Amino acid sequence: MPDTRRHRGPHPEDVGLFAPSAWPALQAAVADLSWLLSRGYAEHSALKLVGDRLQLTARQRMAVMRSTCSDQARQCRDQTRVPTERLAGERLDIDGFNVLTTVEAALAGGVILAGRDGCYRDLASMHGSYRNVDETEPALSLIGEALNGFRPAQCCWYLDRPVSNSGRLRTRLQRLAAERGWPWQVELASDVDSVLSASPHIIATADSVILDRCRRWFNLAREVVSRRLPLTAVVGLDPQGSGGCPEAG
Repeated sequence: MPDTRRHRGPHPEDVGLFAPSAWPALQAAVADLSWLLSRGYAEHSALKLVGDRLQLTARQRMAVMRSTCSDQARQCRDQTRVPTERLAGERLDIDGFNVLTTVEAALAGGVILAGRDGCYRDLASMHGSYRNVDETEPALSLIGEALNGFRPAQCCWYLDRPVSNSGRLRTRLQRLAAERGWPWQVELASDVDSVLSASPHIIATADSVILDRCRRWFNLAREVVSRRLPLTAVVGLDPQGSGGCPEAG
C-alpha cells in the first residue's frame, strides 16, 4: 500500500500513551533501562524486562529505548557535545533524515522526546522510504534560518542513498540553498552512519550509534525546536527531570 501521509504528526493513540499521567511510568522505565545498560545488560532483553514489568505498549517501549543511554554513553556524549558559539567558522556535517524528521514531527504536533543525553528525538519510522510531507519545506526553512544564525563556514547534508526519494530531497535542498544563499552541499551516501562516525568535522545528529563514535557533535534538532518552535509539547523522559543538556564549555 503506498504511503499517502501528508504530515509527520502523532499516532492516533499518542495522546493517551504520552499524556503527562503516563510520564512517571515512562521515566521509571528509562531509569531502570539505563541502570541495566550501564551494567552491561543486552539492550533487547533489558527493554523486554523493563517493558513487561511496567506493562508498556510497543510504542511506549520504542520511546523509552530512544530516550535511554548508559551512564558511560551519557558522560561521553556530554564531553563531545559542541555549544552553539563554537559553530562559527566550522564545517557542520548533518545527518539529514535524522534532523529533518524531528523538526517535521515538531511542526506537525508529533511526539518529541527529550532523552537522558539531552537530544530531541521523534517517533517517526521511515522503513527505508522517505516521503515529503506538508511540514518538509517549513522544516527546511527553520533549520536553514537557525544555521544561518550559527554562522558555520559550510554545511554538508548527508542523505542515505538506499532510502527512496533521497535524490529528490537532495535536489530540494540544493534548490533552497541556492535561493537563500546558504553554504550547503548535499551528498548521498550508502552508509551515512559510517561516514559521519569517521568525520573529522562537527556532526549534527541524535543517532546514538553516531553519537557514540563521532569526535564532536551538535544538538541541531533540539536547538531548532527549542528556539524556533518554543510551544512544542516535549515529552521529558529524563528520570532526573533535566530534560536538557548543559552545553559543553
